[in-house]
Order: sequence, then structure tokens, then C-alpha cells
Amino acid sequence: MPFKETCPVEERIALMRAYEAGFFSVSDLCRRYGISRETFYVWKDRFESGGARWFEERSHATGHCPHATPDRLAERIIATRRRFPYFGPKKIKAFLERERPGIAWPAASTIGDILKREGLVEGKRRVRRPIEQNAGVGAASAPNEEWAIDFKGWFRTRDGTRCDPLTITDSSSRYLIELRIVEPNGAGVRRALERVFAEIGLPWAIRCDNGAPFGSTGAGGLSTVSVWWLKLGVEPHYIRPASPQDNPRHERMHGVLKEQTSQPPAATPRQQQARFDRFRRHYNEERPHEALDQAPPATLWRPPTRVLPTRLDDPWYDADHQVRRVRSNGTIKWRGQEPFIGEALAGELIGLVEGENDCALARFCGRDLGLIDHYGRFQRFAPPRTRLRSAPETAVMVDGETAVT
Repeated sequence: MPFKETCPVEERIALMRAYEAGFFSVSDLCRRYGISRETFYVWKDRFESGGARWFEERSHATGHCPHATPDRLAERIIATRRRFPYFGPKKIKAFLERERPGIAWPAASTIGDILKREGLVEGKRRVRRPIEQNAGVGAASAPNEEWAIDFKGWFRTRDGTRCDPLTITDSSSRYLIELRIVEPNGAGVRRALERVFAEIGLPWAIRCDNGAPFGSTGAGGLSTVSVWWLKLGVEPHYIRPASPQDNPRHERMHGVLKEQTSQPPAATPRQQQARFDRFRRHYNEERPHEALDQAPPATLWRPPTRVLPTRLDDPWYDADHQVRRVRSNGTIKWRGQEPFIGEALAGELIGLVEGENDCALARFCGRDLGLIDHYGRFQRFAPPRTRLRSAPETAVMVDGETAVT
């Protein structure tokens, strides 16, 4: 990913906490936060200077600006805002230019600054962003090394019933493992996957997007579904947000699926599922695939050797981990504090590794969830975003939707 020249205030603070904790090298921290080493050392020097507000940007403004807006114009701008409290800077500028066209009114951005200084503009609540972790991965080269899962965009059958088709493909052979109408929630996805896992076995990883029910905005980007995957030994591979090019083979299949099964839709969900079943057989056994030298996917796919376990045990942690079970409200007990880890992990055992300055790194099934600082605050990590290092497919539009060829 391209390096950022700086980072938000909360990321600067989290960066130095992570550095002090001693878990990561400078290179690891720069990669996680998407900054250059030069930027890291700038903030390290300011942090070590001992200044109470070291994390704030330093003003580069001059002491006197000859082009500052005159007080009489600023007063007129403020009066207009008080008269029309729902007018933003652009509307205020347009109103004043109509009212007094002979005056050189300031730009809308300057009007916005004036209103902000006067306290007439409410700031938006800032959401604390998780710490990014970025990783590049190659495309799957063997069957069941990675599957891809997603919901094809919902539509209604002719009787008005909503239809949410869940699709699962093998990333290497392009084999369409599952194509079924299910409830678009965690319970529906889990039931469908339990049936698939029981019938054919487990993959090593599943590529998916970041939204529910596969991911979340919580620690590690995990949802109840992906927590279950990790306990099964299946690694979630989250793509970057709004990046269908990171799941190109699955997106291409979706384009073909829509064209051949839902334009127009069937009369009822049962008839639509019958269409899906016919399409799946055709796609796997008859349809030549250009990326497979015109062979159908069924000629290359084979069932996985890993089977669904009859019992799901708690994860195991090394002796240097302290173990805590996440409560039903998503918190744990840690040094007299109750940091919130995430409701998706409720009932699960997590491991905590103590570092320097009373910080602790929280882990689940080998995945880093975030850092607990000496105040008991939890700084969550985003999931490692997996982008393909090389993708021969090219994104195109199919009936107004993004697809890949």
C-alpha cells in the first residue's frame, strides 16, 4: 500500500503504545499503520521529547495574515448564519453575493472556518478506527487451499419473495461448491456451511468481504461466523473494503450467474432454487472455463481431506499467555479493569501476552486482536487485509455490476 505522510491523532498514540509494548519491530509497525519509517521517527522523536501534547500537529501558520477576512465581513457572515441556522457555508456565500454583489466575499471554506471558530458548526463525532494490518497474498494454487464466499445481490422472485443466494467457490479450480437460498445472517450462513463442511470437508482458508455476517468492525474484524472458522482451523481472508478486484474469480462467476438464472427471476423461491441447481451442475461439469484451458471446473476439483470435527475444543495458548474467557457482554477481567474486547468473542478463551509499560497483546487462535494499555483501554486491530499480489483477471461491468474476466 502507498505510505502515508502522517496518521490521525489516535493512530499516533496507538503507534507509540505499540512501540513501547515491545511486541513489534519498527518495520512491523510501519506496515501495520501504513506509514514510512521517516514518519515513524518523526513521531517517535516528538513522543520522547516529553511534551504533554506531542501527538498534535504543529501549526505552520504565520503570526499575521494580511489576507485575513475583515471583521465587518466576518460579523455579517455570522449574522447570516444566526438568521438562517440551516445554511451551510456555500448557501451563506450565495445569499450574501445576491444581497450585496459589490463585495468580495470570502470562499466557502473560509466562511466555514469563521463559523467553526464562532461555535456555529457542530463537529461530527469521530469514530476510532482500528489499526490496519495489510498483507499481500498470492492466488490459491491448489483445490481447497482457499474458498470464496459471498451473497449474490438479493432480488425478488415473481411472487414477491426475497431471494438471497449464498455462493461458495473453490478459488483454484473455480468449482462452484454451493449455491443456495439462505437467510442473510450469521445463523443462516452457519447452517449452510455446517451442511457443506459435513458433506465434503474443510478448506484451509475462506476469502470474504468485511461486512456481516462474515466480518465486523470489532476486534480483528471478526464476527461470530469467522470466530467459528478460526476454531475449525479455517483462516478468514478479508479483502480490502470496496475492492471486488481482490476476489476476482468469485465476482466473475456472479456475473455469469445473474445473466443465466435471474433475468427474469423465477416465479417462486423453489423454482429459483431449481434454476440454481441446474446452473451449478452446468457450471461445474459442462461449461468450459477459459482460465482452465477450456476445461470445466469439475475436472480439476477434488474434495478436501480435512473433515468437520465432532467436537470443537477451546483454543490452546503457549505458557507465556494469560488466558481469559470473554463475558457475554464482550468484556474481560484484566488487572482490575474490564476492557471491552468484542461480543463476537463472547464465551471464547483469548490469550494475553504482557509487554513493557503494562501493555498486553490480545490474541485468539493465533490472530492478534489488539492492545490493552496500562489504563485498561483496548485498541482493536483491523483484520489483515489480503490483496492479490498478481491478478490476471480484468474488472469489467456486467449489467451494471462489477465483474472480472
